[in-house]
Amino acid sequence: MSSQLELRQVSVHYGGFAAVSDVSLTLERGQIGCLLGPSGCGKTTLLRAIAGFQAISSGGIFLRGEAISTPQRQLPPEQRKVGMVFQDFALFPHLNVRHNIGFGLAHLSRAERRRRVDEMLRLVALGDCAGAWPHELSGGQQQRVALARALAPSPAILLLDEPFSSLDSELRTQLAAEVRELLTRNGVTAILVTHDQHEAFAMADSIALLQHGRVAQSDTPYNLYHNPGNEFVAEFIGQGSMISVTVNAAGELNDGLGIIDRGHPHWQPGETLRLLVRPDDIEYEDGSEVQLKVVSKAFRGASYFYELLLPDGQHVPCLTPSHVDIPRGGLLPVRFNLQHVVVFERSNGAGQTSDHPAADTGAERMYQGTG
Repeated sequence: MSSQLELRQVSVHYGGFAAVSDVSLTLERGQIGCLLGPSGCGKTTLLRAIAGFQAISSGGIFLRGEAISTPQRQLPPEQRKVGMVFQDFALFPHLNVRHNIGFGLAHLSRAERRRRVDEMLRLVALGDCAGAWPHELSGGQQQRVALARALAPSPAILLLDEPFSSLDSELRTQLAAEVRELLTRNGVTAILVTHDQHEAFAMADSIALLQHGRVAQSDTPYNLYHNPGNEFVAEFIGQGSMISVTVNAAGELNDGLGIIDRGHPHWQPGETLRLLVRPDDIEYEDGSEVQLKVVSKAFRGASYFYELLLPDGQHVPCLTPSHVDIPRGGLLPVRFNLQHVVVFERSNGAGQTSDHPAADTGAERMYQGTG
């Protein structure tokens, strides 16, 4: 059985500039995917290519097994059965909620159109707002109207282009979770484009993290966080610090960080490794002999986020309960927990992780510390 959406070695060029290079992705029916990455990484270009607004230079895009984009043939956007929710929702200000949702249903009879709009209003819980104008709605309500309008024609896939970016950060994550529940409950296949990893984690089953137009790693949110394929992925996903450490013959790291499990690939004493330190790798421990200077701190209600200074001058993060209140310049007693730490070993060969090929690794190998 063919996938709902498949991209095969897709590239997009603007003149001599490669905006997207050799991207291959697969999305199964009912699955929610995400194109994640910093500004200019090619994620919006890819979404436009799937929608039919952008021609591709090489490769192919297939929807339910049918080629909708190749360098030789491009199916027009209106024939692709693709729904789209835009960044600013793009609601028609002169149409009320009911008429906005029914805008793409002109091919149906009046009775059929009314039934479908009523169905969409129930789906997004906006039945009481059917006669309201867009300017009378909250940002979250406008987002749901845009979603209902995109879903009304029963598209084969729904594309969401930064749909929460105009909302405040707290509402973004909440709405992302609500939209995911709605789409999952109705078996809708969708792709989200965002630069916000919290939105991506709240919505997506799988995430393709893009860097300079290429897929740095395509994986589940869990694996992107816990098993990053290279340093770019490690630094982009989650809050953490990449630090350089040395290891001796016994597997002991400098700065009192602890011991790396001997089951890992062998390294030479004195070798320099790159260590990804997450906030939960450094734990507050009252009475610990290891005490690190507080460089900065941020109060987060239930917790404090600290930036700490290692003896060699490198900075590492630490998350503590909010009752642990150490002033800037003070010493925080901690213990290092290397059980799940990620280590990148410099090598002369091609980079490869334990689970995935490492794209653009700069000759690195990744493995998990079990300390």
